[in-house]
Amino acid sequence: MKTFMLIHGMWHGGWCWERLASILHAMGHQVYAPTLAGLAERAHLRDNIDLNTHVQEIVDLIESQNLRDVILVGHSLGGFMAPIVADRIPERVAHIVNLDGMVPENGKSLADLIGETWGFFKKKAIEGGDEWWCPPILEWTFGVSGADLEWAQSKLTPHPLKTLTTPVTLENPRAISIPSTFIRCSDGMTDEEVAADEKKFTGLGMNFRCLPTGHDAMITMPKELAGILLEF
Repeated sequence: MKTFMLIHGMWHGGWCWERLASILHAMGHQVYAPTLAGLAERAHLRDNIDLNTHVQEIVDLIESQNLRDVILVGHSLGGFMAPIVADRIPERVAHIVNLDGMVPENGKSLADLIGETWGFFKKKAIEGGDEWWCPPILEWTFGVSGADLEWAQSKLTPHPLKTLTTPVTLENPRAISIPSTFIRCSDGMTDEEVAADEKKFTGLGMNFRCLPTGHDAMITMPKELAGILLEF
């Protein structure tokens, strides 16, 4: 039996992992898919939420359940978070999986790494009436369509932007040796772009896998994603 901790990304909640979690549960594995503070059913929590808030929530859940050999699976912003969680409790983590997210850099925030997209998020937040909460950007469908898109968009909620401006601290040498994998959602990419990604991430010491789908692979290709996760 494996233990999976699934960390969602911006605007999402634990709900986005339902299909993947059902597959893993049916195979006898232990799965946790928490919703982070300020999102989905926890959207009423809006005070002082930054990246450290969300990272600590995952750390607290792992420690309170006394979980060991955890496979951390983070999607998008959750993928950015996963190595930070592992840095805090490396003795409890067996593998780090970044599903189509950014790779954190010590001393930098996500806003530092995403260039003009940060300004776009700020503009959307101001237009939405709160400069620190970015509403869902519905034209970004993440590769989801039809009834699935209607379902997913009905659940998206504004995201606290201070999670993007928090500088990252990676300081635990024990975390460096934890195996990690990057999964690229490659819909719309050329073979050359995928090959460049593979070279980039393997150069960082990560395994590389690819799924021919949009950004929300846990919704659009849950069986295939489960197959990759069960390799570890």
